[in-house]
Amino acid sequence: MTDRSKAIALIAWIIALGGAVLSVLAGALVGGRAYVLTSVLVILFAMLPFFVQFERRRPQARELVVLAVLCALGVAARALFVWVPHFKPMAAIIMIAAIAFGRSSGFLVGAITVLASNFIFGQGPWTPWQMLAFGSCGYVFGLLAEWGAIPRSHLSRGRLIATALAGGLFIVLVAGPILDTSTFFYFAAMPTPQAALAVYLAGFPVNCIQGASVAIALFLLANPLLNKLARLRTKYGFLA
Repeated sequence: MTDRSKAIALIAWIIALGGAVLSVLAGALVGGRAYVLTSVLVILFAMLPFFVQFERRRPQARELVVLAVLCALGVAARALFVWVPHFKPMAAIIMIAAIAFGRSSGFLVGAITVLASNFIFGQGPWTPWQMLAFGSCGYVFGLLAEWGAIPRSHLSRGRLIATALAGGLFIVLVAGPILDTSTFFYFAAMPTPQAALAVYLAGFPVNCIQGASVAIALFLLANPLLNKLARLRTKYGFLA
């Protein structure tokens, strides 16, 4: 990483942290239900460094095309099961994209997939929370691939099962609770521990269904998609 890249990354983090702190202070001064707007601003600032990290990679145009196709697959995975309550394997496509292309690409695919699919399902103040939740799916699984915990292609039977289970658990324990937190802010008359407990308990069965859908999709799709994406990486020199 060059000195200029380090400086840009540091500035992005300073802006993100400073903006988040100022948003919280402003919300506290205004009072009322300002915590709703405050939560959205904090999430938007929190995502800034991740987008800057992707931009610093200077991706090739052909890589952007592949990522756009993966975003479209993610949107389709969400829309295809619209008639099955809470069964949304979209995060599996995001995780696969992250394993294949890395954490910054994974975060981008997660955030953009949610943003694009919400033109079907409805935009609102919950959108930034969803972008953060599913962006985190991509970032974490991309990081695991960079560390070598998940191969970028042709997972063995054991690794495939472990990856599928990890994907399902991540939805239940991390991404789902992030989405529940947005529900807590937008629908609770007043943020209280009792209201938070009610929201998280109500969201747990939903998160389990979505986690199961992601685990099933990873088990069925991870190897076919990862093998195809590996050929693209070799042919066009992605991540080189």
